Amino acid sequence: MHQIRGNKLETLKVDSLRKYFFTKKGLMTRSLLLKAVDGVAFSIGEDKIFALVGESGCGKSTVARLVVGLIQPTSGKVLFQGKNIFEMNGDDLKRFRKSVQIIFQDPFASLNPRKSIMDTVSEPLKIHKIVGKKSLKDKVIELLSKVGLGSDLLHRYPHELSGGQRQRVCIARVIAVSPQLIVADEPLSALDISIQAQILNLLNELKKEYRLSFLFISHDLKVVHYFSDTIGVMYLGKIVEYAKTEDLFNKPFHPYTEVLLSSAPVIPTSGLWSYTSRITHHALHIIQGEVPSPIDIPPGCPFHTRCPKRFDPCNKIVPQLKEIKGRLVSCHLF
Repeated sequence: MHQIRGNKLETLKVDSLRKYFFTKKGLMTRSLLLKAVDGVAFSIGEDKIFALVGESGCGKSTVARLVVGLIQPTSGKVLFQGKNIFEMNGDDLKRFRKSVQIIFQDPFASLNPRKSIMDTVSEPLKIHKIVGKKSLKDKVIELLSKVGLGSDLLHRYPHELSGGQRQRVCIARVIAVSPQLIVADEPLSALDISIQAQILNLLNELKKEYRLSFLFISHDLKVVHYFSDTIGVMYLGKIVEYAKTEDLFNKPFHPYTEVLLSSAPVIPTSGLWSYTSRITHHALHIIQGEVPSPIDIPPGCPFHTRCPKRFDPCNKIVPQLKEIKGRLVSCHLF
């Protein structure tokens, strides 16, 4: 298992994780293998934030669902505090469910439209028997207060709330059980730009207060630069570069990371979004062509069909993820 040096005690360790799906192009065709996640490995230390970035369809959300045990892997392990979550049952599984929580991209889809905010936030408190019936309402009010919401929302329903309020309710539900690790799967992308900064600041405050670890998934490189300690760059189901955040933004090694950083739009804004980012320091490169289908991944390096630096072995030999100058990179240039 590869890991970046300097981490504290590992909260989560992902080892050679794979998830393949069988799919068909037409009614009469044979089943085809879709490699959504193909040999991913990373670790998250205590009180640390690991971010996964990459284009849509690269497998980031599938990794998120595997890490919380919502789907079973084709192979590989997810170790939480040293125990494989796919072998857990009984009390171990219940403790894992309490310790690892997920925030989804769409706050409206992840809330039951028939449940009031009181019922939604109190549900995990009841399941895990965290507070008694008499203290339930006070605890829910306390949790809502922590995410910047008032008690006037207790008897409202999701459709009566704004997108930002709904995401705050989801976060209140998550912190209700005092988790150790939060998997945040594009938690800002469904929100207005003005609300995104507020939610990100809230997550930052909660991380400091509860000493939380995060698996943070995002396509927004500016957010990732601000809100992560280490980064894994994904392409077609694989991690192609894995480095400390500042190292990666200072000098990306993999050609895909380079073009990903240089192609990020830079829009002048104020507040959090004026956070100085070295994204602006890279010469502009446009990624040529479309991402190949995960059903028909090209031979050799999966990025070679779009790589501006490709040379002879790239279309024949798959590069291995190896340590180069304190980081991991999968490229024949190194």
